[in-house]
Amino acid sequence: MSTPPSATCKAEGVPFTDWMRSTQLQVETCLARCLPPGEAIPGRLHQAMRYATLNGGKRVRPLLAFAAGELTAAAAHRLEFVACAVELIHSYSLVHDDLPSMDDDVLRRGRPTCHVEYDEATALLVGDSLQSLAFELLAREDFGDPPRQVEMLRLLARASGSLGMAGGQSIDLESVGASLNQPELELMHALKTGALIRAAVLLGALCGTALSSSENASLDRFAKRAGLLFQVVDDILDCTASTATLGKTAGKDAAAEKPTYVSLMGLERAREFAADLKRQALDALAVFGERKRRLVELTDFITQRKF
Repeated sequence: MSTPPSATCKAEGVPFTDWMRSTQLQVETCLARCLPPGEAIPGRLHQAMRYATLNGGKRVRPLLAFAAGELTAAAAHRLEFVACAVELIHSYSLVHDDLPSMDDDVLRRGRPTCHVEYDEATALLVGDSLQSLAFELLAREDFGDPPRQVEMLRLLARASGSLGMAGGQSIDLESVGASLNQPELELMHALKTGALIRAAVLLGALCGTALSSSENASLDRFAKRAGLLFQVVDDILDCTASTATLGKTAGKDAAAEKPTYVSLMGLERAREFAADLKRQALDALAVFGERKRRLVELTDFITQRKF
């Protein structure tokens, strides 16, 4: 990667918007380097992998990894590998979520979804390949502590599988047309959305100096609340923002009779719940003092985002 091993992710005095754009560009550049070139055999698959990944996403999970790295003075070149690995898992999940057998969507980030642009079989292979590449990247980097690196691999694997993201998606599919209570809805989204957001935060922190057990517990509380907050805001946006703003089909969850926080609580109570989750997330960061700055700013961004 381009950043020297001695560099850290610290950027005191840099405004949040500048830090965010710089980090997004850094991640975009790293993803472009990590993905196989489009002309490499099999060309169609590699081109589709790049199409599905290099498409201008918010890169919230990589941003969270870099921000958590500020808590532990993590080296930027290590954070790049973690950020790319988490984003590859996220990108694979979107490709599979959009398939006709899943959410059956035709628009993602303002462009035709992968299976529409290419075909359904290619989209399946894209998801499989992005997932494999994520673990290859995480295993490739020298994190200077083999047991910790194994723990990082375990953490990402668990967050991605049946006890994490894939499990949450399974519950989501089974819940179409059903009525879930709030604990059931929170469990579904803690797995489907929250698990990978939590992994991004914890993996970013693991790239640097070890935290104390109490600090780890506080960071974990923040990550869980932030993951749920992201989903509540997503549900609110799905029924209040336009397709052009979202870059995906607005109102899709309501049309598919999926349980959401808005359908459960109503719009105003969902907004109040989001505000409460934000307070809980920020309270969990209090122990970190000034080091929490970027995580606080990202929490504001997650809450106030328009897409």
